[in-house]
Amino acid sequence: MPTFTAPDGTRLAYHLRGAGDPLVVLPGGPMRASAYLGDLGGLGRHRRLVLPDLRGTGESEVPADPASYRCDRLVDDVEALRRELGLERMDLLGHSAGGSLAMLYAARYPDRVARLVLVTVTPRALGLPATADDRLAAARLRADEPWFERAFPVFEAWLAGERDFDDALVPFFYGRWDATAAAHAAREETETNEEAADVYGSEGAYDPPATRAALARLTAPVLVLAGELDGGPTPALARRAAAVLPHARCVVQPGAGHYPWLDDPQWFTDRVTAFLAAGSLAGR
Repeated sequence: MPTFTAPDGTRLAYHLRGAGDPLVVLPGGPMRASAYLGDLGGLGRHRRLVLPDLRGTGESEVPADPASYRCDRLVDDVEALRRELGLERMDLLGHSAGGSLAMLYAARYPDRVARLVLVTVTPRALGLPATADDRLAAARLRADEPWFERAFPVFEAWLAGERDFDDALVPFFYGRWDATAAAHAAREETETNEEAADVYGSEGAYDPPATRAALARLTAPVLVLAGELDGGPTPALARRAAAVLPHARCVVQPGAGHYPWLDDPQWFTDRVTAFLAAGSLAGR
């Protein structure tokens, strides 16, 4: 397992999967170890995936300063990884909360990004959070599922702040709730640094006007990929995020939730590899 040293001396780990040109993949959670990404539905057959464990997660060290878990401060770690890999410019993919980190990196280091892929990213860095109404509208699309009748009232109460998160809600985050999805979800608690997650998007992490202004000058092509059944982001919110980026295109994966590579690996890998090969996407 290769490691490198962050600017503040924290020892950070990354994992390599697959073969081909490197693709740096920033995990979400926030602050979930990169193991949950697997090989992104077979994307490792086309690209060499570079999967960092963000500080305090997975095999990476816990930093001396807990404030360094904040999303904007993690940009320095991403830049240190680029230097470690010896890449002049890199293809970068961010999933979920990792997409905010990817956007902040692209805003600060636009010349270091060759192509950017944002997978089911709630664009908080752009000042576009998913709302409770967004999540409820997406949840209602699952009304025919056998677990819906029990789960939906709990989901409403959770979004209203009237009760804690319940395991009954987990199926809403997957387009296909099966044994593979259940096993994937079961690992989340042990793979996530909850203390770090609380800091990740804390006050000062995001400056949407500054980020929007910086990304308006980004010349790299961008693919924004949303899941049809995802509530954070909904396809509509993903399209709003893509509209901020001058060379972005949004695609919506049918029947997919927040982890689209699990729902239809072939659809997911075909679109992402086509974009990375050409910098644009033929068809939607």
